[in-house]
Amino acid sequence: MRKILVLIALVMITFSACTTKPIMVACVGDSITEGAKHKWQSKTAYPKVLGDLLGEDYGVVNCGRSGTTALKQSNFTYWKCNEFSNVFAVHPDIITIKLGTNDSKPGNWNAERFEKDYQSLIDTFMTIQPQPQIYLCLPVPVFEHSKFKIDGQVVSNEVLPIIKRLAEDNKLPLIDLYTPMLGKGDLVPDGVHPEAEGAAIIADIIAKHIK
Repeated sequence: MRKILVLIALVMITFSACTTKPIMVACVGDSITEGAKHKWQSKTAYPKVLGDLLGEDYGVVNCGRSGTTALKQSNFTYWKCNEFSNVFAVHPDIITIKLGTNDSKPGNWNAERFEKDYQSLIDTFMTIQPQPQIYLCLPVPVFEHSKFKIDGQVVSNEVLPIIKRLAEDNKLPLIDLYTPMLGKGDLVPDGVHPEAEGAAIIADIIAKHIK
């Protein structure tokens, strides 16, 4: 009889494990999140590597879109792209937000509107039920050899302090992707987009925060 009960218990545990919903993670961001400039984007973009690091208990969805901003008024706002809608479709338990790089472009940047719109993005994601845990990510550095119009000084001197303040005001965890990438310009060939090794560093940092 005891053997039968043990067998039943094992079957129930196995069934429960097979039907347990994975912890869903939605990675919100721009081209660095999407994996632009990666030869094997589907394998080396940091959300894919993050999923591998977190393991089978997690499901990680890449909701990054190249060129997007947290600013609602810009050359390409995240608010109007399909990936924004995808975040809600995923019903995430965790959301990581890594925006601010494209916001720094001269034609986009406005510190007051950036803080207001980023706060609005947080508030909007907080309407998801059950309410997800949101992590704010500091953007990676912009290196001098960048060929883009992205302003590295604006990122370091204005974007970073605003995101830090928003994390503190909203009592949200902050993930620093900026400091660990300083001095690693060799991993960012075009000055903006970390290649595979750089993306792996980003994934590892985020995974340690989530776990």
